[in-house]
Amino acid sequence: MAGESAENMAKTQKGTKKKKHKLAKSIPIIILEVFILTVACLVLYVVLTATKDVQRTEINKEDIIINEEVVETKQVETTRNPEIKGYRNIALFGVDSRNGELGRGTRSDTIIIASINLDTQEIKLVSVFRDTYLNLGNDSYNKCNTAYANGGPEQAINMLNTNLDLDITDYVTVGFSGLIDAVNALGGVEMDVTDEEIKHLNNYQLTMSEKLGIEYTPVEHTGRQVLNGLQATAYCRIRYTQGNDFRRAERQRDVLSAMMDKAKGATVGELTDMVNAILPEIQTSLDVNEILDMLGSVGGYNVVASDGFPFENSRGGATIGSKGSCVIPDNLEQNVIALHEMLYPGMDYTPSKQVRNISEQITVQTDPYR
Repeated sequence: MAGESAENMAKTQKGTKKKKHKLAKSIPIIILEVFILTVACLVLYVVLTATKDVQRTEINKEDIIINEEVVETKQVETTRNPEIKGYRNIALFGVDSRNGELGRGTRSDTIIIASINLDTQEIKLVSVFRDTYLNLGNDSYNKCNTAYANGGPEQAINMLNTNLDLDITDYVTVGFSGLIDAVNALGGVEMDVTDEEIKHLNNYQLTMSEKLGIEYTPVEHTGRQVLNGLQATAYCRIRYTQGNDFRRAERQRDVLSAMMDKAKGATVGELTDMVNAILPEIQTSLDVNEILDMLGSVGGYNVVASDGFPFENSRGGATIGSKGSCVIPDNLEQNVIALHEMLYPGMDYTPSKQVRNISEQITVQTDPYR
């Protein structure tokens, strides 16, 4: 989702050497808003029914790769700076799923690291562009979303830990097809459609209706109006207007904000319908007790920082042979240092030997194409 702009780079990059690309900023707030909205509604759902519909997948912790240097560094830093003990990182994946399949074989269109400070209730979000050229966690290199498709959430977590010196062990995966039913359950959302947008909105509707086997109602006029689930989802996908992915990100935030506003005035029945629509589109390694603990204090959490990885001034792009158009860290090591500075203020961090080696490999493998 956030990395779709990379796919368009091939057209402008072909035959051009050393050309830098300003990729559209990621939209990490989208997943968090869906996640928090869903979690908040789960309070009601747990009371009314049960949490049995959440697809919980037990992860074998022995299959999760965490660099020993990372473990040792954290032990030293938590002794020096006890506040670091309060951090917990969870991987959030958004997958393109039309049949409820949320595991291996599905594309992770969105990859987000949610760094949660359990003491201060502050959340920092980093979206990893799906087309970023990285080590997949098994010493092969490709677009990072290939990890989820090949090995499910376990390999995707390992990919993040391997390249970024992190210690993630848990995840939440969200399927986006539930957005249509969620908006419909709320009775639609009010959005302002422009002349520039209406054609693309209806084209996306047509494509999705054919793939999902549902009917669609064309939007026939511009201006502020209530969009149903399919219309709102199509509106979120528009990226062929002025502003490209930057404007697309705004549309997605606008739709999610409209959903949250609508949910505040929704009835118990409407909220229950919405949660019922979303639950089959969630898979997680968190158990029921952990979810309930989060529910008890979710209202106190605040997003204090968000960004995209690789960072804006430290990334480029190129077409890497058969792998296609990729987002390339100019220097992975420096990007990882910046990541740790963002997530753990005050931590004395030095990249592991593993990250330094991966950084060198990325440079060697991608330089001939840039």
